[in-house]
Amino acid sequence: MERRDKNNYYLDIAETVLERGTCLRRDYGAIIVKNDEIISTGYTGSPRGRKNCSDLGVCIRKKLNIPRGTHYELCRSVHAEANAIISAARHEMLGSVLYLVGKNAETHEYVEKAFPCSMCKRLILNAGIEKILIRDTKDSYREIKVQQWIEDDDSLRGDVEY
Repeated sequence: MERRDKNNYYLDIAETVLERGTCLRRDYGAIIVKNDEIISTGYTGSPRGRKNCSDLGVCIRKKLNIPRGTHYELCRSVHAEANAIISAARHEMLGSVLYLVGKNAETHEYVEKAFPCSMCKRLILNAGIEKILIRDTKDSYREIKVQQWIEDDDSLRGDVEY
């Protein structure tokens, strides 16, 4: 029996976490790991105490046919990365790894070219997370070194595409 490699093991856990998601468009699961210890988990869903899109039966962004990656201010949900970061202390996250898995809520297929939005990217930077691993298929993933975001920073443009 072949043992599952550690990165896919943690991505499998993040994939299980996404099953708690309440978004009708995309389900994401995130876990933050440091020194082989899970620091926190997060999935896509409305803030505590508010109704989820799955409870309401409607996704306003889907209803308005808003393209992926735009107009997040209309979304009810807190992203998985943000929820994982909110649930951990910064000193625990310094030098950690964030594992991220996204699936289409209807087809359950992996989100193609999944990537943190500009707001989550800022949270990841401030949290001190060192790298991100994002699942593309059941056995493949991409690695993003957060330091590269800092080195590639374009201070005139920021994170917003105009």
